[in-house]
Amino acid sequence: MSAAATTPSDAPHIPVLLRPLIAAVAPVSGRWLDGTFGAGGYTRALLDAGAQKVFGLDRDPVVFRMAADWADAYGDRLELVQTTFSRLDEVAGDLDGIVLDLGVSSMQLDQAERGFSFMKDGPLDMRMSQDGPSAATLVNTGRASELADIIYQYGEERQSRRIARAIVAARDVAPITTTAQLADIIAKCLPRSKPGQSHPATRSFQALRIAVNDEFGELVAGLEAAERALRPGGKLAVVSFHSLEDRVVKRFLADRASTGGGASRYVPQAAPRTPAFTDLSKGIGPDDQELGENPRSRSARLRVATRTTAPASAVDRTALGLPKLVSKE
Repeated sequence: MSAAATTPSDAPHIPVLLRPLIAAVAPVSGRWLDGTFGAGGYTRALLDAGAQKVFGLDRDPVVFRMAADWADAYGDRLELVQTTFSRLDEVAGDLDGIVLDLGVSSMQLDQAERGFSFMKDGPLDMRMSQDGPSAATLVNTGRASELADIIYQYGEERQSRRIARAIVAARDVAPITTTAQLADIIAKCLPRSKPGQSHPATRSFQALRIAVNDEFGELVAGLEAAERALRPGGKLAVVSFHSLEDRVVKRFLADRASTGGGASRYVPQAAPRTPAFTDLSKGIGPDDQELGENPRSRSARLRVATRTTAPASAVDRTALGLPKLVSKE
């Protein structure tokens, strides 16, 4: 789920790139699935644009309670399901469109008790589904090499080893249980940020959140599930929020749109095949209006593709540019 803008109380969070997304998949009709329901912004827009049915999925049980005051107005046109989007094809098939909005929502960031953000002190949690090991468990039990690997690979933080050593040293004195504690440990390892720069802990917090929620594993499995669930001519729209996510989405769609061939002196020729997707869009970013409304949207990218009649198949994950954790080998 994504960062989102603040709007009037009847729709407190509007997903980023909503206008270009609806324009890119128009005309909207038939059966759609919103794999990251969140505050329901994409779902409501799809229903209002003409979708006959939308399946709203989310791993976070809280979001469905928050939608209770408006969801019933759509009757049986809206079906809400608590599950991960990697299992979306178990919920519905023969879909006319699927929307996936990656990352963490501003609702979650703004709730201190969820432990996603260092901007408000809270328990060090970060679990989207509110079950399984938390960020506190990872931070207090992970080996220094494991923590450094996660922070470097998922956060692209160059000082990952220094940060990991500082975490281990701090937890030897007392357990690290809050976001403020962890942010302070990380900040002391790095130069003070200049005005306009992100907080020193930003990359590390991103990395830990990705690890706690297995976000890259979910992403690839979700893209494969979307390929299985879409009907021919169905649209897949994916909004990502950092370069690592966007790279995986871009390479997945490029691989699934390939017709084979492509031999060179370095790469053997691939067997000819019918592409599973076509009409790949370039990455679409926020316009000036959206940046003004919601600065959190600055890194967002939208990619859209159309499903063909080719049978679904598993993708070669080695070709996706997934961050590789050495500590897990």
